[in-house]
Amino acid sequence: MNLNNAAILVTGGASGIGLETARLLISQGARVAICGRNSERLERAAASVGALPIRADVSVEADVKRMVQTVIAEFGDYNALVNNAGYGYFAPLIDQDMDQFNRLFLTNVVGAMLVARETARYFISRRRGNIINISSTAGSKGFAGGTAYAASKFALTGMTECWRAELRQHNIRVMQINPSEVMTDFFQAAGLEQKASERKLRPQEIAHAIASALQMDDRGFITDLTVWATNPD
Repeated sequence: MNLNNAAILVTGGASGIGLETARLLISQGARVAICGRNSERLERAAASVGALPIRADVSVEADVKRMVQTVIAEFGDYNALVNNAGYGYFAPLIDQDMDQFNRLFLTNVVGAMLVARETARYFISRRRGNIINISSTAGSKGFAGGTAYAASKFALTGMTECWRAELRQHNIRVMQINPSEVMTDFFQAAGLEQKASERKLRPQEIAHAIASALQMDDRGFITDLTVWATNPD
C-alpha cells in the first residue's frame, strides 16, 4: 500500500513501539490516530508527532466502537490498523493472581479482538485493508514467569491465523510482527528491571518492520515477521 495520505490507527500509541510507529508513518505521509487510556500522556504524545489522539480503553467495547468510528469520521477513510496495545504481567505459576491475569487478557487478547472486529467490519465493506498485530517472540516460546503474558501472545497468534483465513477473500491483509526484547518502558511498567544496552532493539526497528510490511504492494503480504537484535549484550 501507499503510505502517503493513508489513514491508520495505532493502538497503544502514547509511548514505545506505538509512538515510534506513528512517528515513522506520519513522516512518510500517513494520517495517523493513536489511542491510550491516560488522556494527558496521550495528548502530549500526539502533539509530539502530529497524530490524532483518541482516548480509549481497548478492553471496553463502547470505547472501541467510538474509536473506530472517530477514525473514519476524522479521516474520511481507514486503511490500516496497527493492533499494538498491550502490557506485561509476570509471576510464577504458583503466584498467579487471578485479577491481574484476567485484566491482562482483557487488554492483550479481548482488546485486540475488539479493535480488529470493528476494523474488519469497515474493511470488508470497502473490500480492502490491513491489520498488523504486534505480538512477541513470547508468542512462540514460553519462559519461566511468563504464564499470563506468553499465553496472551500465543492467543494473539492463534487469532491472527484465524482472521487471515477469514479475511483474505475480502482483500484484507492480516500480518503479525514478533519483536524480541525492545528498549521501552514495558519492563518498568511490569515492575521489572531492564539492562540498558546500545545493542538491543529500539522501538525504531519495530516501527521500520511495520512500515515495511505495509508498503509491500497489495498483491502480496508478509504473514509473520520476527525481529531479533543482531548481537545483544
